[in-house]
Amino acid sequence: MQEKQKNLGLIWFRNDLRVNDNIALNKALQHHKHCIAVYCFEPRLFSVGNFGFKKTEKYRAKFLIETLQDLKKNLSDLNIELFVYHNHPEQEIPKLIEQFNTKTIYLQREWTQEETKVLEQVKLNSPAHTVFNEYYNQFLFHPDDIGISFYNIPQVFTNFRKKVEKESKVRPIHHPIPKAPLQDIYNPTQIPSLEDLGYKDFTAHPNSAFPFEGGENAALNRLDDYIFQTKTLGVYKKTRNGLVGKDYSSKFSSWLANGSISPRTIFWQVKQFEKEYYKNQSTYWLIFELIWRDYFKYISLKHGNSIFKIGGILKKEYHWEREKQQIEDWIEGNTSSSFVNANMLELKLTGWMSNRGRQNVASFFAKDLLLDWRIGAAYFESLLIDYDVHSNYGNWMYVAGVGNDPRDRKFNVELQAQRYDASNKFQNMWLQTTLF
Repeated sequence: MQEKQKNLGLIWFRNDLRVNDNIALNKALQHHKHCIAVYCFEPRLFSVGNFGFKKTEKYRAKFLIETLQDLKKNLSDLNIELFVYHNHPEQEIPKLIEQFNTKTIYLQREWTQEETKVLEQVKLNSPAHTVFNEYYNQFLFHPDDIGISFYNIPQVFTNFRKKVEKESKVRPIHHPIPKAPLQDIYNPTQIPSLEDLGYKDFTAHPNSAFPFEGGENAALNRLDDYIFQTKTLGVYKKTRNGLVGKDYSSKFSSWLANGSISPRTIFWQVKQFEKEYYKNQSTYWLIFELIWRDYFKYISLKHGNSIFKIGGILKKEYHWEREKQQIEDWIEGNTSSSFVNANMLELKLTGWMSNRGRQNVASFFAKDLLLDWRIGAAYFESLLIDYDVHSNYGNWMYVAGVGNDPRDRKFNVELQAQRYDASNKFQNMWLQTTLF
């Protein structure tokens, strides 16, 4: 029988899978002599969603497993035991609370519908005395620091960007201090394998533009390599619309998406580079993209579940089709556009697609084929390693004309192909590949 401990804090990890610059973790360490941690591979996240796609396909599942393996090691270095369950949090966390007589839980605050529903169920099943301390842990600019209520978040990104750049500060990052080990703790839980989650193991495609592993250590290694070792950051603005290779963009998005690294950590490393070497449009532009990421999170805080509705945050009424063959052709790379096809094959075979590719295939789906944009968003959610609920649905609304773009633009995919793949290098690489 596990001996019950006094003053034991429980950290519930969700999309904040790191030990550095983790507010919830730091708060737990500050207030408790001992801490334990928990993560749940929720079966819901590996089930089929409303549009017929698994919510998490094999690429992000493998990345997540690697991330948890790394997190477990990093927490162990802090003398924190990580309990990992392949089950619903509302079933496992209350048991853990009871087993260890825990009175306080620390976690990242989430606000989208699925995450809030899970938290409600956990609270409902937990002892009445349990205190849940939630923290905004995923922003560059903390909500308390932007001087704007959620209700008044500007409808145009530029207005938001100018205000936060002028009036807000990025908070410093904090590193955790190890606690004394918890003696005689019994933890029979294990991180599930791909097979446990219902997938076959696989080898990454040799042409993948994202040949990286999951986890905080991999994220920090990439950060150091991209910024300081190769100084590729210095040409980011020139290369960011690239299509081939691992260095045309930073590739930080996958680690940001599951919280393996914080945007503040990236920000302060960019600032360190500017201090040691130079400041240019490229160093600014990486921060610019982090502000875009923040913006979509604030848009989702402002508009709630409207980001998942067919009319988007603008509540616009368009006639959207659901023609199954067109959807299938788009997914399989059998459309009239070779540029769209190449990007869709890259996504299918690797779980990755460039930002330029995403804009084009989404525009083609919504504006050329006139298909229900939510189906495309759900497919991206399934396949993308770097899926982030706010950025994914924010960008899809934007492209579909029901979001934050007042111009309601449509991409000319053929002109885009001529501009960004003039030599056909990218298209040839994927259109001539065999299924791997």
